[in-house]
Amino acid sequence: MSFYEQLQAATAGSRTQLISTPIVVDCLRGHVSRDSYLAFLGQAYHHVRHTTPLLMSLGGRLPERLAWARQAVAEYIEEEIGHEEWILNDIAAAGGDPEAVRASQPGLPAEVMVAYAYDLINRGNPAGFFGMVFVLEGTSVALALTAADRIQQALDLPDKAFSYLRSHGTLDQEHTQHLARLLERMAPEDQSAVLHAAHVFFKLYGDVFRALPTAGGQACN
Repeated sequence: MSFYEQLQAATAGSRTQLISTPIVVDCLRGHVSRDSYLAFLGQAYHHVRHTTPLLMSLGGRLPERLAWARQAVAEYIEEEIGHEEWILNDIAAAGGDPEAVRASQPGLPAEVMVAYAYDLINRGNPAGFFGMVFVLEGTSVALALTAADRIQQALDLPDKAFSYLRSHGTLDQEHTQHLARLLERMAPEDQSAVLHAAHVFFKLYGDVFRALPTAGGQACN
């Protein structure tokens, strides 16, 4: 069994808790409101806009034993840069106010998740950041394309309101294969850091979903 397969097995319970949040369950059933979708995009903007800065910081903090991973980090940066603007475009296409979102503060769960990511890179084992990559990209592959279809059907929104979900659902399928190869090369101590961080990020990312308003207008937490 590869380390990636071990990671999937070891975090299965944490992953189930995330995808069992009420808003995710409702969404996959087609029970979603425009406010819920806009709230999701707003919080996505607030964490996605940190992806490139986090990756840049990660590249500079990787120890020499992980110097070989800097090329992969550079490739991630090239592919991820500017994706927060896609989200703002989706917000506009869905009838929201992208400039208000740009000027807003993140909700506490998104702020805590981003803060933990920076702290992990700067204070802990930077390799653990790939646990966040595993959680966000794995969740995207599992949910994004289906969720986009269900939301679009329920709200009758144009295709251009789903560039973030649909592009990431496809792009992250390629990324997960790349991530699996990268994790396999890591030393056991770094793999352990990835596993620990993955559990934490499943909880933190789940908190982001639990704080979103459901179709009935109430947050799930």
